[in-house]
Amino acid sequence: MSMELTDKPLITQKAHYQQVAEADHSKTLVGFWVYLMTDCVLFASLFAVFAVLRNNTNGGPGGPELFNLPFVLVETIILLTSSFVCGLVLLAAQRKARSYVVAGLLIIFLLGLSFMALELTEFSHLVHEGNSWRESGFLSAFFTLVGTHGLHITVGLLWMVVMIVQIVRKGLTDPVLRRLSLFAMFWHFLDVVWIFIFSLVYLLGSMS
Repeated sequence: MSMELTDKPLITQKAHYQQVAEADHSKTLVGFWVYLMTDCVLFASLFAVFAVLRNNTNGGPGGPELFNLPFVLVETIILLTSSFVCGLVLLAAQRKARSYVVAGLLIIFLLGLSFMALELTEFSHLVHEGNSWRESGFLSAFFTLVGTHGLHITVGLLWMVVMIVQIVRKGLTDPVLRRLSLFAMFWHFLDVVWIFIFSLVYLLGSMS
């Protein structure tokens, strides 16, 4: 009887802490969705600005002369591959396979780093050829839109480093798993944005 009386408060206390943790995670999840919605508004605004300025080349070259579709296609394949690996990481996390999760995050990090290296190479080539963001409204809108996406990728890379350190030190605890799921949402969101950039900026821009 005394054992039951002693265990009952402990069980009640654990249930209380679990409820508090779930409530906090629900608030965090809602807040993160709000953040993603504001990011949607941000990118939608940048897409709108690009659509308005896409023909304002100030007498200089436009998309057909500047864009290298095979090069951008490689970037797209790299980013989509990283998104696929991100899905595999979540599956491994559900099975508590810590080594697979860490390995997957490292692969995503390397793919993301490769993507950023290619994007910076493209920017450097454009600037070296005299086609910087100062030359026309078209180039200003292009650099702003693609550069903002690249900035988000950089934030994702830093987030991955933090996640890897936490997983190695703490393991796949519930708080770490929740943060990992938020990261996956963020990374998939950036992949979706890039698909729009590839389609509306590069693909259509090369045809105009």
